Amino acid sequence: MDTSIEPIDTNTIRKEGLECEDATKEVKPTIQILHIPKNTGLFLFVLNIRNVLRLDDLGMEILRIAVPASLALAADPLASIIDTAFIGRLGSAEIAGVGISIAIYNQVSKVCIYPLVSVTTSFVAEEDAIISDPVDKEKMKDLEKAPPPLGAEELSPSDSELKKAWWYRIFTNKCTTGDVRKRKYIPSVSSALIVGAVLGLLQAITLAYSAKLVLNVMGVKSGSPMLPSAFRYLTLRSIGAPAVLLNLAMQGVFRGFKDTKTPLYATGTLLLARVIAVTCCVTLAASLAAHHGPDVMAAFQICLQLWLATSLLADGLAVAGQAILAGAFPRKDHNKIIGVTARVLQLSIILGMALTVFLGVAMEFGSVIFTKDKRVLSVIHRGIPFVAGMQTINSLAFVFDGINFGASDYRYCAYSMVFVAIASIPCLIYLSTYWGFIGIWFGLTVYMILRTLASTWRMGAARGPWIFLRKI
Repeated sequence: MDTSIEPIDTNTIRKEGLECEDATKEVKPTIQILHIPKNTGLFLFVLNIRNVLRLDDLGMEILRIAVPASLALAADPLASIIDTAFIGRLGSAEIAGVGISIAIYNQVSKVCIYPLVSVTTSFVAEEDAIISDPVDKEKMKDLEKAPPPLGAEELSPSDSELKKAWWYRIFTNKCTTGDVRKRKYIPSVSSALIVGAVLGLLQAITLAYSAKLVLNVMGVKSGSPMLPSAFRYLTLRSIGAPAVLLNLAMQGVFRGFKDTKTPLYATGTLLLARVIAVTCCVTLAASLAAHHGPDVMAAFQICLQLWLATSLLADGLAVAGQAILAGAFPRKDHNKIIGVTARVLQLSIILGMALTVFLGVAMEFGSVIFTKDKRVLSVIHRGIPFVAGMQTINSLAFVFDGINFGASDYRYCAYSMVFVAIASIPCLIYLSTYWGFIGIWFGLTVYMILRTLASTWRMGAARGPWIFLRKI
């Protein structure tokens, strides 16, 4: 990435926020720079922190993207939680078998999904930002006028109060001066759909024909009480893989356009290496739990699904950060980069703390929803401090992913995660061997801490795409 940039003129920077202008004009952020030390980006954690919960223009832009994206992203984990709740009533062997199958399915899916969705989001946002640049007349001449999207009509005078409502502003992406949309040719869109369809078919075929072999590798041997339910669940769920991949490819497209409402309604080799490194630790943890028997695996499945479902809510903030930053970096709009990065990081910390309280209470009193087995419930309660206590770390890690993808910092993302995985895997194996269920969660805690620190160091040291921070 080209890091030759001009120093930011702090005299022109005003109070944090984004001004809503005509769709044909460039949207300029306005932020307030504090007195900060050189050569560090850690000031972004506290920049204008008093305004973190303000529903100003910057906050509304983030929420318009993050809220629908969070709901869409939570759909699949919530489906797994519902499966877990129903199957848990059949017995520990059944829920354990389904748990290991979900771990396998998620591993294979994420290897396909995250490179596809993340790269598509960034590429579409970058291409859209360049093509939409009014300065480049050559790229604007082929654009055709199109009617405003559904719901973008002007509000009548009687709707003036509705227009001011914060919830209306979140779910509408509208400037008061008008919303003129252009048709554009974005090559990344068609490419993403083709790749999504091919990957979906390959995933379905692979899982259907290798289910027993993969289950055996994961620790569900022939004769295990977990095998029948695990095999049936894995083969049946693999049938839906092509539809899931196409749906998620389209989510990546809409995210790039900062439109996360449409996929909600309809619901890279370096990056591939990174995703494998990210998911292998969780998949290994599931395999280690399966080796400890049905009771431990059943408890691990319930804890893991709750851990993932709540943590993935932070992905909505990550999507918002990625979509906005992917459009700001090509234009070298450093004011906007700073303002958005600071806000989503601060919001992720608040979200994480709220999730810690919610999960701590919910798991203490609500675990019986998933199983009545007292042995499994006893194991679940031992995992509450880890599942609930890790939420702030998880939220930061997921949001940093979106920030790094928005900055197109794929090389560092890949290399850092490979090293994190290399350090975390021995910890998982060692701690699981000596401490069992608790050891597995200790290992996952180490993994998430290292993952968060890797991204924090990159921004904090003002390296790579963040080098412009040194010139403030």
